[in-house]
Amino acid sequence: MTTAAPRPLGSTAGRSSGPRLSPRLVRRVVLTVFVIGIAGMIAGSIADNNGTAITFGLVTAVAALGLVLVTSVSPPGSLSKSGAAPPSPVDEALAADLEQRIEALVATGADEDAVRKLVGRAVEMGRRSRPGE
Repeated sequence: MTTAAPRPLGSTAGRSSGPRLSPRLVRRVVLTVFVIGIAGMIAGSIADNNGTAITFGLVTAVAALGLVLVTSVSPPGSLSKSGAAPPSPVDEALAADLEQRIEALVATGADEDAVRKLVGRAVEMGRRSRPGE
């Protein structure tokens, strides 16, 4: 009798490589269940049927938990609108250079609050002027 060797934990052998559900699709399905659950609670309450209202309330609670979980474990940019660029990571070297320049301006007598507000407005303007947004 021959036994198959155990697969390593990270192995993908034997797994189907079929289509995967996107986090956006899962989130939309969970939101739909959530909205239907709220409607069911309202309908159960109007019909004076506590069992129906409680059942839909539990379904809504599970959908809310699912929504929180899907949102928290999704990679950055996976829930954004299709075609939108994912958020870019912060460049630590650029941030350190910017902070040094702000400190240099403050050291020469510039008002720190005014300089930081100016930098914030420049960042906001840069975000709004991105192509495709």
